[in-house]
Amino acid sequence: MRFYRIINLMCRPSILICSVVFLAGCKSFREQENELPDTRYKGSINISVDESFKPVMDELVQVYESNYPGTQILVQYKPEAECLNDMLTDSIRMIISTRTYNLDERSLLIDSMKVSPKSMTIARDGIAVIVHPSSPDSLFNMKEIREILTGRFKKNLIPVFDGLKATSTVRFIIDSVLRGDTLTSRAMAARSSEAVLDYVSKTPNAVGFIGVGWIGNPEDTSQLSFLRKIRVAGVESTDIPDAYVKAYQANIYIKRYPMVRDLVYILKENYKGLGNGFANFMSGEIGQLIFKRAYLAPAQKNFGIRPVKLNE
Repeated sequence: MRFYRIINLMCRPSILICSVVFLAGCKSFREQENELPDTRYKGSINISVDESFKPVMDELVQVYESNYPGTQILVQYKPEAECLNDMLTDSIRMIISTRTYNLDERSLLIDSMKVSPKSMTIARDGIAVIVHPSSPDSLFNMKEIREILTGRFKKNLIPVFDGLKATSTVRFIIDSVLRGDTLTSRAMAARSSEAVLDYVSKTPNAVGFIGVGWIGNPEDTSQLSFLRKIRVAGVESTDIPDAYVKAYQANIYIKRYPMVRDLVYILKENYKGLGNGFANFMSGEIGQLIFKRAYLAPAQKNFGIRPVKLNE
């Protein structure tokens, strides 16, 4: 018994010393956060964004930076394929596109960059079909859309895209609309979504394919100016026989419009930094309200979207 008491007395100073060392090594959450290169409150990051979503992303970044003045989100707008290539670029923290990473890309990120990526669908939009104001054709079923895209339509209509390679709009058309058929060689490639709008507004036989984020918000003055120059065509409804609907928010939300795609973020961050802060903001109530106000369909919040009639 005396032996155990002696051992106990001998161990007490050691336990005390270890406790002091352990406590000295402990830091408060705020101290640990201040040692990070960036947090949701401060710092700077680079993100790569599909050019199709520039209008709504500009607003999201502006609101976030206004709420957190110590932050700076530097956006590079590019064709989608270039954004996805940035998954392996160290300086790019986040990618925003219409698809997430696949299993091979995830494994490559983990193996080569030692980062476990996160992904979430934050909104949905549609591929709007636009025509010249004088065009007699402003209602199309999906068979006619495919005929325009393949060059087999009864009239000489030219499809126009924001580029013929590497863009999310072209990828969606090839993968989800043509499904193995070949895009006509007469298809036109504009430099950007804004250039598609400009070309269609000046070309009576052009049919443009563009993300609805560029023309779907009737409260945006720049988009109103676009809408005065072109017409948004109606496309065959997915659920109402003999009905044609436009790529407006309510039709996208319930997928009544046939050409709907996701908007996804891919985050490469192993700590709770500015990338996590901006991701949480986009999927949270304020970010989702911004998507709603931009007339996209929020994917993480249900706001009871109602149809809105727009002037032609």
